[in-house]
Amino acid sequence: MPVSPEILLDWFDTHGRELPWREPECTGWGVLVSEIMLQQTPVARVQPIWHEWLERWPMPSALAAASQGEVLRAWGKLGYPRRALRLHAAATVIATEHGDVVPSDVDTLLALPGIGAYTARAIVAFAYGQRAPVVDTNVRRVVARAVHGAGDAGPPSNTRDMADVEVMLPLENARAARFSAALMELGALVCTARSPRCADCPIYADCAWQHAGRPEYAGPAKVVQKFAGTDRQVRGLLLDVLRGTSGPVEKARLDLVWHEPGQRDRCLDSLLADGLVEQTPHDLFALPGEH
Repeated sequence: MPVSPEILLDWFDTHGRELPWREPECTGWGVLVSEIMLQQTPVARVQPIWHEWLERWPMPSALAAASQGEVLRAWGKLGYPRRALRLHAAATVIATEHGDVVPSDVDTLLALPGIGAYTARAIVAFAYGQRAPVVDTNVRRVVARAVHGAGDAGPPSNTRDMADVEVMLPLENARAARFSAALMELGALVCTARSPRCADCPIYADCAWQHAGRPEYAGPAKVVQKFAGTDRQVRGLLLDVLRGTSGPVEKARLDLVWHEPGQRDRCLDSLLADGLVEQTPHDLFALPGEH
């Protein structure tokens, strides 16, 4: 069943969160930084770091002038630190090839380092108010329920998912961009994965999932990501040591963070391979550019 743009936009006007990257004065750069930071990371953790970054690096050229080590240090505990290096690489290209202004069309954005289908369209919609299908996990879940009557979305498909959202968007650019934000917000606040607040949903009456009796999700089992004891945790502990020092450290310092030497060494090797850590000629270890 179709989702009414008017109903959803009215709901968003009243219930949408006041987030700094949604403010009219926020630049394309501010939106780009927010989108990279928000990948797999909750809004509450991102907001203070986002403010710090935009105050310190208000333009792409400012971030591009910083060392990779400085960038990783400022990224702190946001997780998935390769995002920080991708953002630094994108800032460098924007500064040198695009006049220090984040591009406003999808194809140019897709050519930037680390910018994928979702991020490019999110920037086009949320920074420049253009009509583009913006599809994240929240949007996929809302569409699966409201349109297809399924308990949740199955495996992602860029082509199918964007086509689903494309037909829902209002034709006028500004309304389409705001509708994209509203659809995402509905999934984040109301149509949640585990405990959807259906009684508070503005499109309850038109929801295909409700009309079908709210069937359980019957698709492929979803992988639940754990953290404790994983390589992700060990990599984070190793990086914490380097972020907490002002220069290279001996491997013995790194060896203290984890009891299992095989896993610890594997994680250190992966950090070196990812460019998140560098080894000096004297077999010390440091953040990139800090030795």
